[in-house]
This record gives sequence, structure tokens and C-alpha cells, in this order.
Amino acid sequence: MEFLNAALQNPFTWGLLLGLLVAGFIWKSAFTARRQAARELKRVETEIKELQGHLNTQLKINATGNAALEEELKSLRLQNETLRVNNAALQSKPGRAEQRQLHIYEIAIRTMREQAPGFAPAWEKALRQGEAEVDSAESGLKKLVRRVIPGLGNSQSPQSAVIVGEDAGNQI
Repeated sequence: MEFLNAALQNPFTWGLLLGLLVAGFIWKSAFTARRQAARELKRVETEIKELQGHLNTQLKINATGNAALEEELKSLRLQNETLRVNNAALQSKPGRAEQRQLHIYEIAIRTMREQAPGFAPAWEKALRQGEAEVDSAESGLKKLVRRVIPGLGNSQSPQSAVIVGEDAGNQI
């Protein structure tokens, strides 16, 4: 005990004890900070892995969706080309121009009957109106309606236009 009493009276001992106490607190603080940093690192690594999994899933979904859109676009382009070729073939069919002209005559004759039968200037006016109506019908909504619902776009068939034209000639 005497030794302990003598050691406690020495200022070096007090300095050593105080230094060891400060070193102990610093060591404990560093140990706690290192443990917390390790936990945080583990949590961040887990979060990164989870986010990478989500990102991979999202990229797979996007890739699948893009592939489906590409296939649909390719299909629509092919269908568009087929429709364009079919439309060109139908427009160049023999008799198409004659059907158009008969349709114009049918409209003109109908208009002529309403306005003034037997009057030549009225016939020319009606013929021009018929041409304008057919031109608008071939380039707009009327064309679509006539294609989708045949018979709705025109009230008489082209064959009946010839009969009507002949009847109109007999009536005049």
C-alpha cells in the first residue's frame, strides 16, 4: 500500500493515469465509430445490391417492351407497304377510270334532273360539280366511308348510272 500511496503522489503517475484514461476514451470512441461504419457499409452494400436488382429488372422490362414495339413497328411497316401496293394495284386496275367517269356522269345526271332538264350549260355545270364531288370523295373521309361501307357512299351503282343516263336521254 505504501508503494501505491507513493506512486499516487508522484506527478508522473497522475500524468500517466490521465493519459491512459484519455487514450481509453479515444480507443472506445474509435472502436464504436469503426463498428458503426462497418454497419453502415453493410447497409449501403445491401441497398446497392437491391437497387442493382431493381435496375436489372427494369432494364429487362424495358428491353422486352422495346423488342415488342420494334416487332409491332416492323409488322405495321410491312402492312403499310402491302396496303400501299394493293392500293396502287387497285387504282391501276382496268376499268377503274371508266367506273370513275360513270360515277361522275351519275352525279351530273342527278343534278341535271333537279336543275333544268335539257339545258346544256346546266349539264356542264352539273358535270363539273360531279367531278369536284368525286375528287373530294377520293381524297377524304367520303373515300374511307365508301371503302368501308360499299353502297353507302353512292346512291346508285355505276351500271344503274348507264341506265339512268339512257333514261334521261329518252326523257329529254
